Order: sequence, then structure tokens, then C-alpha cells
Amino acid sequence: MSELERFHEQALIVAKHLRERGEKLAVADGATGGLIAASFLTVSGALDFFVGGGVVYSFRARDVLFDLPCEAYKGMRGASEEYALLQARAIRDNFGADWGLAESGSVGGNSKHPTGAAAGRSVAALVGPGGEFTSVLETQSEDRIANMHAFNRNALDLAIRAFGEA
Repeated sequence: MSELERFHEQALIVAKHLRERGEKLAVADGATGGLIAASFLTVSGALDFFVGGGVVYSFRARDVLFDLPCEAYKGMRGASEEYALLQARAIRDNFGADWGLAESGSVGGNSKHPTGAAAGRSVAALVGPGGEFTSVLETQSEDRIANMHAFNRNALDLAIRAFGEA
């Protein structure tokens, strides 16, 4: 089974939960580079549960997608639970969704994270009517592609676990 097929299987589980509840999801992809949203788009009829989102890979993208004042980020570091939760709330609110799923991480490779987060660190956050949930992943790897896949799996797994509890 390919990595995309694994992501599809995870997305199907999340889609089932959202459809049963009649709820919608918005996504803020960070170091995943769009893989979270792409995973949901592998599900036929994704418009039933997925309203969209964006890749938040720069401060400009953050400012446009979240439309929050600079003070909202004061004292926060990227790839932290606090930051990922803020992103999940903002993407949910700005897209008019019931749930917001965000990932903030340091993917590694030749580039360094602007806030100094260690390569291989990712935080996924999910917020909605059932509560607020986070999951921290530390791969301790510089392998950019492997990290992107691991970060995506972590975000999708978080949603699966949270919807099982919510």
C-alpha cells in the first residue's frame, strides 16, 4: 500500500465521523505542505465534510489565512501546542467550519525553522464542538520527505482519536 493510500484510509475514517455528525472541517497545513488537505480530497464527495484550508508556510500566509493581529502570536513559538491550537481555531473560524485541524512543524533538511524548533518536531491540533486536542511528534530526523509523511499521519491519527472520544 502506498503512502497516499494509507492517508486515504485515515481520511475515510475522519470523513465518516464528520458525515455522521453533519459537521465540516477546515485545515491549516504547515510543514505538511498540503498533505492533510490532499488526504481529505482523496475521499469521494469531500465537499460533504471538508470546506478547505491552506498551506501556512510563511508569515504572509499566516497573516492572510488567519487574519489575526500580531499580538495574538506574542510569546508563542512555532511547532508548539499553543501555536497549533491558535491556528486550528483561526482556520475553523475563518472558514466557517465546525472543526479546525492544524499542523505546525519543523520538517528539516537544509532549512532551519524560523523559531528554532528542532527538525522532526510537529504539533497537530484539532478544535471543535467536541473539545481541543493536540498531538506532539518528535521524529528526530532531518529527512524532509519522511517527516512530511509522519507529520501528516500524526495529524490524521489525532483526528481519528479525537472523533472517537468527542
